[in-house]
Amino acid sequence: MRIFPQSDRRPVQYFLGPFTRFIQLESSSSIVLLLATITALLLANSRLQPAYEAMLHLPIGEHAGGASFQLTLHDWVNDALMAIFFLVVGLEVKRELVIGELASFRRAFLPVLGAIGGVITPALIYFVLNVHGADVRGWGIPVATDIAFSLAVLKLFGSRIPIGLKIFLASLAIVDDIAGVLIIAVAYTRQLHLGYLVLVALLFLLCLFLNRLGVTRLSVYMAVGVVLWWAFRASGLHPTLSGVLLALAIPSRTFIPPASFLDRGRVRLQQFEEAVQRFGPQSHDVREPLHRLRLGLEWAESPLDRLQSALHPWVSFGIMPLFALTNAGISLRNFHPGEMLHPVFLGIFAGLVLGKPLGITVFSWLAVRLRLAELPAGVRWIDLHAVAWLGGIGFTVSIFIAGLAFVTDERYTMARIAVLAASFCAAVIGAGLLASTRKHAQASLSDDLRQDEMPAR
Repeated sequence: MRIFPQSDRRPVQYFLGPFTRFIQLESSSSIVLLLATITALLLANSRLQPAYEAMLHLPIGEHAGGASFQLTLHDWVNDALMAIFFLVVGLEVKRELVIGELASFRRAFLPVLGAIGGVITPALIYFVLNVHGADVRGWGIPVATDIAFSLAVLKLFGSRIPIGLKIFLASLAIVDDIAGVLIIAVAYTRQLHLGYLVLVALLFLLCLFLNRLGVTRLSVYMAVGVVLWWAFRASGLHPTLSGVLLALAIPSRTFIPPASFLDRGRVRLQQFEEAVQRFGPQSHDVREPLHRLRLGLEWAESPLDRLQSALHPWVSFGIMPLFALTNAGISLRNFHPGEMLHPVFLGIFAGLVLGKPLGITVFSWLAVRLRLAELPAGVRWIDLHAVAWLGGIGFTVSIFIAGLAFVTDERYTMARIAVLAASFCAAVIGAGLLASTRKHAQASLSDDLRQDEMPAR
C-alpha cells in the first residue's frame, strides 16, 4: 500500500511551483532586493512621486481609549520590521559563534581581523573628511557590508570560486554585522531612560531563564520579544536592537539525542503505517503517532535553527525588499553633480569604495604575516583582495545608519545617493576582479595540465 505520493500533485502547485523554484535559487533574494530598489528610484523620480511620499507617511496604528499608538509606514518598516531583520542577523551571529566558522579561534581570526580593518579604515576616511561640524555623525555609514548583495555577486561565479573564499566573505560579513549593531547601540543612541533600561534587562533575563528551563515554544519567546521591542523603544535605544538581544537568548541546543530520535521516529512511523493500513488515513488513530513524531522533530532541531528557517524567507523576500522600497526612493531632481564633491558624499563613497577593500586586505595580510592566521585552502592574495572589494557593498545597513545619523532631508538624501553609487561601483569592480583572477587561474591550470600530458623526452 502506497502511503506517501511520489510528488505533490495539488492543483495549487501548478501556480506556486515556479515561485517555489525561484525562491530556492541562491541569488533570488538579491534579485528581488534589486528590483525593489529600482522600483523605489523610479517611483521617486516619476509623476507618482507625491503618491509615493504620501504612502511613506501614511499613519498606521490603533486608538484604545485615551491612548494612541501610531507610526508612519516608513517608521513601521524601519523600527518594527527591521527588528525582525536584526533578529535573523543575531541568530546567524549566534550560530556562527556556537558551531560555525567563528567558533574556532584559528579559523575565525582572519575574517575577524579583516572585518575590523574594514570597519576602522572607512570610518577614519569619513572622519578625516568631515572632522569639523555636525556631519561627523555620519562616520558609521560606510562601515557596513550588505551580506545579501555581496554574497550574491560571489555566487554568480558558482563553483569557480574556492569554498574557502566564500566562507571568508560570509564570516567577514557576519562580524561586520556585529560591528554595525554595536555602532548603532553606542553611537546613535540619544537620551536614555533608566526605568525602561531596567525593564529591558529584566525581560532579557526572563528569556535567558526560559532558555535554561528548556522552553522550546518559539511563540513564548516571540511574545516576550514584542514587549522587549516596546521597552527598547521607550528606553531611548533603537528598537531594532531588541531583535539582536532576543536572538542571543534563543536556545541553540537540541533537547533529544539523535540516536533516541531515530529509534522513536522509526517506532512512530511504523505505528502510523499500521494505523493507515488498518483504519485508513483519515482515522483518529493516525493522529497520535503523527503528533508524537511532530514533537520529536521539534526537540531534535534547535529552536534557533527552527526560528531562523521560519524567518529567513520572510526577511529575504519581504522585509528587505520592503525596506528598499521605502528607503531607496531618492529623488534626483534637486541633486546636482557638484554635490558629489561634498565632504559627506566623498566620505561615504571613498569609505566604501576605497576604505573597505584597503582595510580588509591590509588587516588580513597582517594576520597572516604575524602568523595569527592563514589563507584558506586554494585562496590567493589576489582572490582575497577581489572579494575585499565586495565588502564595499553597504546597501541595507548603511542606509539604515544614514537615517539615524542625519535628521535633515538634504544630508539623508546625499548619504543614500552616495551609498547606492559606492555599492554599485564596489560590486562592478569586485566582480570584474574576480572574473579576471578566475580567468587567469583557469588558464594557469590548463597550462599545468598540458605540461603534465607532454611526453617525456
